[in-house]
Amino acid sequence: MPRWIRDNALSAVMLGAFVVFLVLQSIFGWHTHNEELAEYGARPIGWLAYLGSGHFAESVFENWESEFLQMGGYVLLTAYLTQRGSAESKPEGQTDRPADDERRAGPDSPWPVRLGGLPLAVYRNSLSLALLLIFLGSFVGHLLGGTAEYNQQQALSAGAPPISAWDFLGTSEFWFQSMQNWQSEFLAVGVLILLSIFLRQHASPESKPVTAAHAETGA
Repeated sequence: MPRWIRDNALSAVMLGAFVVFLVLQSIFGWHTHNEELAEYGARPIGWLAYLGSGHFAESVFENWESEFLQMGGYVLLTAYLTQRGSAESKPEGQTDRPADDERRAGPDSPWPVRLGGLPLAVYRNSLSLALLLIFLGSFVGHLLGGTAEYNQQQALSAGAPPISAWDFLGTSEFWFQSMQNWQSEFLAVGVLILLSIFLRQHASPESKPVTAAHAETGA
């Protein structure tokens, strides 16, 4: 196996699966949307047109929104909170790790660390910031896609005039879509945190070693 494949196997598999499932989502969503249009006597649309529809944008971004909120929040919370015995938690009482001290920066350290000042301050929190920025972008995508889909549904069913994204933001429909995803994401992470106290997966960095005591914290 080529070295570049070994070096990037995990991300390649995850992103490859993402592309496959996104394409499948678009195909099944396209058929579902056309079935809904047929119920109102509207003409079906092509697959490429569907990719630009509110129906597709809403379904994609409302899921991305919850995923990146959960991931960004999790990264940030694990910097300050601990869970005794969990592989997902840093050891109790630990603040910064020794390698987090910028005074230990070497020639191979990232340039913001070597530069110091504001670049370092941003870089120290760049992972959670990036995830939360993607969340905000997905939130906006969900809002805009949801507005387009809501307006189309209202026009087809009742001939109602369109509403603005700001108006859709104030609807229970928008927040229902968000909350049904947010709650499941935080449930999944909470379950992982607790199960990793007592259960093991050999060879996984997300698990404590098989022989580790339940009270041992951190992987």
